[in-house]
Amino acid sequence: MELTGWVKNYGWGRKGISSAVAQLAMANDPDFRLNEEETYAEMWMGTHVCGVSVVKETGETLDRVLKKDLSYLFKVLSINKALSIQVHPNKCEAERLHKERPDIYKDPNHKPELAIALTPFLALVGFMSAEDIRDYIDEFQPLSKLIGKEAVDQLHDSTDAESVKWCYEKLMKTEESVIAKCISEIAKDYQKELKSNDLLEVFTKVNKDFPGDVGVLSLFFLNLIRLQPGQAIYLGANEIHAYLDGDCVECMACSDNVIRAGLTPKYKDVDQLLDSVIFESSYKDRKEFIPYRIDGQVQVYIPPVTDFAVINVNIEHSLESYKLEIQAFGSIMIVLKGSRILKLKTQQGDKEILVIRGSIVYIPVEAAPEIEFAKSDDCNEDFSGYIATSNYFRVP
Repeated sequence: MELTGWVKNYGWGRKGISSAVAQLAMANDPDFRLNEEETYAEMWMGTHVCGVSVVKETGETLDRVLKKDLSYLFKVLSINKALSIQVHPNKCEAERLHKERPDIYKDPNHKPELAIALTPFLALVGFMSAEDIRDYIDEFQPLSKLIGKEAVDQLHDSTDAESVKWCYEKLMKTEESVIAKCISEIAKDYQKELKSNDLLEVFTKVNKDFPGDVGVLSLFFLNLIRLQPGQAIYLGANEIHAYLDGDCVECMACSDNVIRAGLTPKYKDVDQLLDSVIFESSYKDRKEFIPYRIDGQVQVYIPPVTDFAVINVNIEHSLESYKLEIQAFGSIMIVLKGSRILKLKTQQGDKEILVIRGSIVYIPVEAAPEIEFAKSDDCNEDFSGYIATSNYFRVP
């Protein structure tokens, strides 16, 4: 089944044709009308109630056709302004928060997620080591003054997660006017220090987009990650993060639960974030999530959850045919480059679909054990696409 993605126009998205989401939406849907003044932030592919995909041929929603929800939600993101400082609750927390505040926490599911860069990509991911945070606080004296001598001394005496938690709580619970004054002083008097730490450009942009926001000061607590196309990060439950800039493919458990605490006009649940977040530095030795290579054409991003995995298919245009082995789980593919004839089995028998940039296809369970990518007549460039599926992979 060929699908139409659901486009989201959040304010942090890229404008007009500069957005990868808009570009893919135009290629995917002939009825899509581009507005150069509109922001195009996300394209959702899946069965989540907040953005369910539509079957092109019939106009039915995918959840009604399947008569169930998929275990994952697949997206393309195009980011111009920072997304919120956030964590995603674990399964138990998600169930409790949804029950208590369903208007804020939209469903009872957890939301581990994987982001794969399509362009140079910038993100804040996880807390830095306590030693690095201590050094930043010492170097930027307005921040040290804001946090207070007692908490800073504790961080010097014990460079551990508990000391980081105390400092970060002090930061997050400080009055907005005091936060704004601290940011202003750093912006004015610490240009040299920001530049020497490779933070000047990011600090200036984030402060311009969210002036005086407490999230700006999270730059001194969280790892700043720079990804190149194809590189990925994985975020488990309660790992703090914020995407800052770039385009990516994102896959997650079928959920829309977010606990926010900065860089957002939306509701900030600071107390819940501080209760949930992991303060240990989990990215000291591993910042990039490495895919497992199947062969020269395919690699798979295999997270430590059963909800989803992502297959990346790259086929040289000179290759006549490529057969991809799959298991009997419903999958969704988006094509980013090139064209191929997709050959697969369906309930109605064998089927062939010409897939090009922007094509979104639901691959049914009946297609197992393999699908074929055959060369199309006008195939003059390499083919590239991503397939979201349930995580049935076992690495040797």
